[in-house]
Order: sequence, then C-alpha cells, then structure tokens
Amino acid sequence: MLKTRIITALILAPLAIGGIFFLPPLGFALFTGAIITIGAWEWANMAGVAGQGGRIGYALVVALVLYGLLNVPAVAVLWLAVLWWMVCLLLVRAYPSGSGQWGSLPARAIMGLFVLVPAWVGLNHLRTGTLHFGTVENSLWAILYVFCVVWVADIGAYFAGRAFGKAKLAPRVSPGKSWAGVWGGLVAVGAFALVVSALASAAVNQAVLLVLASLVTGLVSVLGDLLESMLKRFRGIKDSSQLLPGHGGIMDRIDSLTAAIPVFALIITQLGWLSTGHW
Repeated sequence: MLKTRIITALILAPLAIGGIFFLPPLGFALFTGAIITIGAWEWANMAGVAGQGGRIGYALVVALVLYGLLNVPAVAVLWLAVLWWMVCLLLVRAYPSGSGQWGSLPARAIMGLFVLVPAWVGLNHLRTGTLHFGTVENSLWAILYVFCVVWVADIGAYFAGRAFGKAKLAPRVSPGKSWAGVWGGLVAVGAFALVVSALASAAVNQAVLLVLASLVTGLVSVLGDLLESMLKRFRGIKDSSQLLPGHGGIMDRIDSLTAAIPVFALIITQLGWLSTGHW
C-alpha cells in the first residue's frame, strides 16, 4: 500500500505543480475546472447517485455552473461560501441529528455545489489577482501559501494528535480527529505564518493579520475535512472513489482545500492585499 501511495504521488505531483503554477490564467481555469469536475463525479457518489450516467451528468452540471460564473463577481461567491461553511459547522456538530434535513439525494447534490464551486472561484480569483504583501507581489505565492497552510495544519494535527489526542473532536463524524490535533495544527500554522511574514519583510501589522487570517483558514480547513467525512459516513463508504491508487479519490485529497481556499481568498481581498483582475 505504501509503495502504491508513493508511486501515485510521484506521478501526480509534477502534473499538479505544472498545472497550477505554470499555466496561463485560461489554462489554469481549465485545469482546475477539470479537477473540480472530477471531484463532482465523486461527490455524486457521496450524494447517493448509484449509476455512472447520473454521476457523469452531475459532473457536467457542475462544469456548466463553473462556466456560467465566469462573469459573476468572485467576491459575491466567496461571501456565499463563508456563509455556507458556517452552516456546515452546525451540520457537523449536530450529526447524526439533523441528517434528515439534508440526507436526501437532491439536498446532498446541492451541498456539492456549495463545496466545489466556490473552491474553483477562489482559486481563479487568486490566480488573476495581484498579491501585495510585504515585498511579495505575485498571486501564485498566495495559491502556494493557502496550500501550505492546509498541509502544515495537517502535519501539526497529525503529530499533536498522536502525542496528546485523547479528547475527540467529532467522534460521530471522524473518530480519529482530536482537539489536540486541532490545536497542534493551529500552532504550526501560526508559526508558519510568522516565518513567511519575516521572509516577506512584512510590517508588524501585516504579520499579525496574516497570522489571524492563517489561523481562520487552518480552522476552516478542518471543517472541510469533517464535512466530507460526514457525507461518506452517511453514505456508508470509506473513500470518495478509487481513482488515485493508495489515496482514494480526488475529494479525499482536496476536501480541506475546498473550505480553505474561498475563505482565504476572501480574507486577503478584504484586507486589500489582493488587487483583482477579471476572470
């Protein structure tokens, strides 16, 4: 299993890095749109769509929604995403109570739109904008940064959870997650933000704001993971698909990012660090 995971990662890593960091804006939009569309195909399974025809149809609907949003102000979609993740916090906390309200196939399908679409909008909003933070003026750094925040949060949570993880975070949703993991992840994210601020020669007020923005982003990334876990538990499946040998599916790899990206994109836009273009 470990060998399979490593081989898959070695194949996917160059493709992901090339597609995200070396494509022009239109190519970036198409590349990320393809990933989101595959994620939608997997989400259809979590929503309860049994047949391949229905799953492909749902993925195509999501792709059409992405296309239809090309001329819609990104910030409006990002604000909607923030509201959505606030609702998700209530859903995850209440589970399994309340599942009768969202457990139907149509409701879970709509949930997928609120998860997947803002993530794509947020990514493209970052890609077409210009980052102004300290001495940094390249939006690709913003994309790399939000990815790193999620990865650092995961690493910090893993080690803190193994060492101190007795109090469970949401045992009915994801028994392996602990409060110690959450706090460990946030400490790691805060330290990471301070290091980046120093490297970017940021002013003290910028550094403080980046730490706060990063902590919020790291915290909401946990919610993205928990929401997918809740959907899979409700559906009775372990992975979103078997598309990535040894890793499960696309959604299993991007669940935290779907929450973190739109929230981080909105925060740095509101702080005035991202001057946006059109996408």
